[in-house]
Amino acid sequence: MNMLMQLGSTFLSTIADVLPIALSIFVFQVLVLKQKVPHLKKVILGFVYVLIGLAFFLEGLELALFPLGRLMAQQLTDPAFILGADATLEAIKQMGWWDYRWVYLFAFAIGFSTTIAEPSLLAVAIKANQVSGGVIGIWGLRIAVALGVAVGITLGSYRIITGTPLHWYIITGYVLVVIQTVFAPKLIIALAYDSGGVTTSTVTVPLVAALGLGLASTVPGRSPLLDGFGLIAFASLFPIMSVMAYAQLSEWRSGKN
Repeated sequence: MNMLMQLGSTFLSTIADVLPIALSIFVFQVLVLKQKVPHLKKVILGFVYVLIGLAFFLEGLELALFPLGRLMAQQLTDPAFILGADATLEAIKQMGWWDYRWVYLFAFAIGFSTTIAEPSLLAVAIKANQVSGGVIGIWGLRIAVALGVAVGITLGSYRIITGTPLHWYIITGYVLVVIQTVFAPKLIIALAYDSGGVTTSTVTVPLVAALGLGLASTVPGRSPLLDGFGLIAFASLFPIMSVMAYAQLSEWRSGKN
């Protein structure tokens, strides 16, 4: 019963969130364009599907993805897992960044897999393939973006564990992006910048945010507020570099052939 009540509350809040979007579309269609909405019944039915889907999705995040991300972070940073059940307090205090190597492997795997499953990335890849006449491959772009996200989240996890300032990484990353932009093929630059945005969507963000907060909550000396956020910035930045690097490598191989 409590679950149904919670789902109903989520559904009502979803209606409040989606209603301004629907009103904006209908107002412009009727008052500005002064035309009837084509296939009105199908459009209304589509909005209903969106509301139901979003409600179930948001409830699923709270029940599964957020707890799962926190749980994995807690288990992988547990001294009993890293050093063994007989770990002493002195050994725990002397733990270094390499002792958390399983965290880096998990961060890489979860970054790659969630990005491959990202619907927004698939949509962009399909459109890029169509517009480019097949020059930009769907899977090539998806894998390039996924590798960028995986490396970014791994590096972001390292930052949380070591406690180094976030702005060092972000400033350095964008300097590299600017340098790459000068030398990358013009065809790929705009798409590369868009690829950084589409990764921060429905599948990637919940798990990445949960992982960051879980790490900051369990690693000694870290603050969830100060250190727990920032992984999403890595997930947005590094795909830009990886997509441009993919284009540069493809151009170099074409010239060599």
